[in-house]
Amino acid sequence: MEKRLAQCARCDIPNAERCCRGQGEIRRGPDNCPTLRWHKLAKEVVNRSLNNEDCEFLRQAALEEASGRAFRDRGPDSVQPCKTRIVETVEFAKRMNYHRLGLLFCGGLHQEASIVHEILETNGFEVVSVMCKVAGVPKSTFGIQQDEQINIFSKHETICNPMLQAEIMNAQQTEFNILLGLCVGHDSIAIKYLQAPTTVLAVKDRVTGHSPLAPIYLYNQYYKFLKKPL
Repeated sequence: MEKRLAQCARCDIPNAERCCRGQGEIRRGPDNCPTLRWHKLAKEVVNRSLNNEDCEFLRQAALEEASGRAFRDRGPDSVQPCKTRIVETVEFAKRMNYHRLGLLFCGGLHQEASIVHEILETNGFEVVSVMCKVAGVPKSTFGIQQDEQINIFSKHETICNPMLQAEIMNAQQTEFNILLGLCVGHDSIAIKYLQAPTTVLAVKDRVTGHSPLAPIYLYNQYYKFLKKPL
């Protein structure tokens, strides 16, 4: 087993000199750099990508990434974002010639899901949307006690059902799925069982208004408590 774990997030090599960026004559990385250490695996993955159905998916994603920016010139400091995530999602689905999209959403974001559904239909897609509480299965079915529910006074609290959300999408043959606000863990199950490719429009973070990077940006300020184990 490889003892030196890849840790790109810890890399302190200047961006222009990083071997993964391919810029300039100086290209280097730390001892655990996956670009430097996993040559054979990298070649295998590239060859695999070029020879399966993911090739066009990767290519169109890269093209959409570039089209999501406005360029004043071709210099290194000229990138100016001009498209939102929802716009890029719509454009990518069109690039891939998808017709039927799946929208798996949290019940707490029903209003937002309604707007997303409308945007997708406005752009000519068929939309299958399924809320997390589909089927109304009580949490007690999975051994969750009443005092462990969100509402401890309710005799029936419905559990999220991401596996069923996924299976309904599979049954209705969605070509591309969009996750909106599913809980941590529930999103994992949905992705596991979805047969078609899946993207995430937004994730749930009730405290920050669904902007989970806020604590990261404020790591040295309001969220300094994260510097210690929770």
